[in-house]
Amino acid sequence: MTPFAPAHSPLDFHDEDVRAAAALAMTGQRLDRNAAEALYYKADLHTLARLAHAMRMRLHPDPIVTYVGDRNINYSNICVCGCRFCAFFRAPGEKGGYVITREEMAKKIDETLALGGTQVLLQGGHHPDLPLEWYEDLLSWMHATWPTLHIHAFSPPEIFYWSRKFHLSIPAVLSRLKQAGLASIPGGGAEILETSVRARVSPHKCTAEEWLHVMEEAHKLGMHTTATMMFGHEEEPRHRLDHIFAVRALQDRTQGFTAFIPWTFQPAHTRIHVASLPAPAYLRLLAVARLVLDNVPNIQASWVTMGPQVAQLALFYGANDFGSLMIEENVVAAAGVSFHMSRRDIHKVILAAGFTPVQRTMDYRPVEPQPRV
Repeated sequence: MTPFAPAHSPLDFHDEDVRAAAALAMTGQRLDRNAAEALYYKADLHTLARLAHAMRMRLHPDPIVTYVGDRNINYSNICVCGCRFCAFFRAPGEKGGYVITREEMAKKIDETLALGGTQVLLQGGHHPDLPLEWYEDLLSWMHATWPTLHIHAFSPPEIFYWSRKFHLSIPAVLSRLKQAGLASIPGGGAEILETSVRARVSPHKCTAEEWLHVMEEAHKLGMHTTATMMFGHEEEPRHRLDHIFAVRALQDRTQGFTAFIPWTFQPAHTRIHVASLPAPAYLRLLAVARLVLDNVPNIQASWVTMGPQVAQLALFYGANDFGSLMIEENVVAAAGVSFHMSRRDIHKVILAAGFTPVQRTMDYRPVEPQPRV
């Protein structure tokens, strides 16, 4: 049961472009750029919800919503990028900079596993002094100590930075990390995949084309990854569509993305002074992403940035996944946003929406047995 009419219900559209685009979406046909623009710019929010939810149910007809049990571990906050949207990093030599110790890492992993988690997400800054062997040794130690732990780590900007710094090809860096124990790569550092925007908000980070290249090389090595988008800073709406279509084009070639995860920029304590986008803007983008990304199987709701109520609503705007248990999160919290949800809280929100919660792995297999709530 859902609060929306089925996809074949007649819809009254006053705009011819929206009518044509909605007809494509209702019949499961691929949306081109013109159709996506018509829906994103002109369709009302309830129409987008009906279309996106219908597509979500076609792709995932079972009444379940998945989530992963993991912990974000920031192995270092020292970074030479100086991205204007980041409130977490510290410049080299700045007070408050750190590199995690093995003892600290072990404690965090043990706590994660004790809480029923199955993976950790490792990310840090572009540290100027750590050799590639430091990362390989860390991965090898983690894999040997906790052989069942899924290591979902680093990001395309980090990998591209190491490629340049150590004069290695992207495939060489990825292969060395994979051999050491890296299982999959999160979609961090995507922000907006439009190079002119990135030149303003993260001028020392890889370009959009370089981000996509790292992901394509990872997919060629058989590694699954996710794709993300942080929007609502200095981009224009058309750049958001550029981003979504770039992800779709790469997925057509590789089929390596397991999920798409958009969230809104959180401006507090950053050097970008804009107002946070409201919930309807987030839901509009989420719905259009579900409709355009016909080749990406899963769309994640972001309760970490939007809160549990909006994330619950996102389950009717195309999302079929509730993201992460997020036992620890530091980067968004540094920007003044601090939502917390226990496993029981996540289950309660999903059940209240009319779905069954199922904990999954990174590649969307159910965890067996399901952890107790």
